[in-house]
Amino acid sequence: MTTTHYRPPQGMDNGFNRTVRWLAERGINLAGAQTLTVTGRTSGKPQTVPVNPMPFEGREYLVAPRGVTQWVRNVRVDPTAELRRGRRRRTVRLVEVEPALRGPMIRAYLDKWGWEVGRFLPEGMTTDPDDATLAAHLDDLPVFEIRS
Repeated sequence: MTTTHYRPPQGMDNGFNRTVRWLAERGINLAGAQTLTVTGRTSGKPQTVPVNPMPFEGREYLVAPRGVTQWVRNVRVDPTAELRRGRRRRTVRLVEVEPALRGPMIRAYLDKWGWEVGRFLPEGMTTDPDDATLAAHLDDLPVFEIRS
């Protein structure tokens, strides 16, 4: 049986996410945070969450350290989204990266934000995984290329 990795917000996560979202909406750059707004796949209503867009090798990516979250599920249905920090808004298309290609992006993401997201990673994975552990979890951590 295959399970899908997902770590829902717990305890103070919701409060922390609201604070980061509030700061990003006002243009305050907290470790690169922006808000991502996607269309709810069942409600059709906008859903907004804080994210950390990551530049990597001339492109930009979103990594979902919590796994297959609601925003990931929504993007898989409708890849059009909005990224925002303060007054700066941009409409983007999010294209999922094949699992076999995700390793370098996930490693770069963990190098930059592991201190923040380490507790959301799949069981048995650390913020500095060896190659075998990283390879074992490529399916668990969705990665999306951000395209204009």
